[in-house]
Amino acid sequence: MNVLEEAKKIEQEIIKWRRDLHKIPELNLYLPKTTKYVEEKLKEMGIEYKTLVNGNAVVGLIKGNSDGKTIGLRADMDALPIQEETGLEFSSIHKGCMHACGHDGHTAMLLGAAKILSENRDKFKGNVKLLFQPGEEYPGGALPMIEEGAMENPKVDAVIGLHEGVIDERVGKGKIAYKDGCMMASMDRFLIRVIGKGCHGAYPQMGVDPVIMASEIILSLQKIASREINTNEPIIVSVCRINGGFSQNIIPDIVELEGTVRATNNETRKFIANRIEEIVKGITSANRGTYEIEYDFKYPAVINDKKFNKFFLESAKKIVGEENIFELPTPVMGGEDMAYFLEKAPGTFFFLSNPKVYPDGKIYSHHNPKFDVDENYFHIGTALFVQTVLDYLK
Repeated sequence: MNVLEEAKKIEQEIIKWRRDLHKIPELNLYLPKTTKYVEEKLKEMGIEYKTLVNGNAVVGLIKGNSDGKTIGLRADMDALPIQEETGLEFSSIHKGCMHACGHDGHTAMLLGAAKILSENRDKFKGNVKLLFQPGEEYPGGALPMIEEGAMENPKVDAVIGLHEGVIDERVGKGKIAYKDGCMMASMDRFLIRVIGKGCHGAYPQMGVDPVIMASEIILSLQKIASREINTNEPIIVSVCRINGGFSQNIIPDIVELEGTVRATNNETRKFIANRIEEIVKGITSANRGTYEIEYDFKYPAVINDKKFNKFFLESAKKIVGEENIFELPTPVMGGEDMAYFLEKAPGTFFFLSNPKVYPDGKIYSHHNPKFDVDENYFHIGTALFVQTVLDYLK
């Protein structure tokens, strides 16, 4: 079977599914319209499925011609709280909500793979699990799916997933990008409340200034990356929100700092968390203040299995050719809860480059109100899923 040709035959269906889904973006772990749409398509294909996470995740199962291994194919389905500005005929009908990260395309590409595989069950042994996931953007849907048994019965032996859109200026349209080991960084959040004593701005000696303490903390946190971690190891500590004060002549009681931490291994991840609190404690103590801190360990790093990566690349060469495969030199510092699936089974998460180029030559990145993708490459994503399955379940 020529997989690329089979995917090309249903290209218009895949595009239609994507456009239907693009109109009905939904947030977080509540995707009633999206999951209903996916369920209806699986029913039409004769694919058995069950729902998890209060009906907001869908797990399909395609059985081959005999017993064998099980491979999982994952697509995230949720959208973002963004007002769309693309001007597309199929723009979001939900005010303030938009598919600005390509998850509509991920879902459509996986539906395409489901269609081809369900019609060719005689060509593989074992099982294919279709993992349609909510809440990748927030608060995370992979972990509750796993906790409810998505990777069991039958147990998933390997798992793959993809992300479309703007990847890297070195990765041209139609190319894929991958990395052995750490593909994407872990993603953690901190919220620091710097507590002082409010007073009149003209008499600072009467209070304890949390603005000064917060300023020292922000600068000191940047030294973690530049002075405490091996300079060859990528890490990020970003303070992204500062909130404090309410008048030009009043020193406030509290200043809040909120931010994100990215790391590529667990030891460094834990080290940074400890150092942040030590720095905050030291600075507030030295300035007669106090503090409160919330630290949320969110998504772990996305770790691709080197052995499975090698296997996947052989399948990928059949679809895109070796010249269209790009190995990323360093991890991507964005986060992805695909990481949880890859903790349960070896596998690969890869990028498919298909950004839309507007008439003025501009390309808009993920999470932008004008973000869009080039639909002409959807069949490649579908074909990559299918080829990997057929090679794995021989």
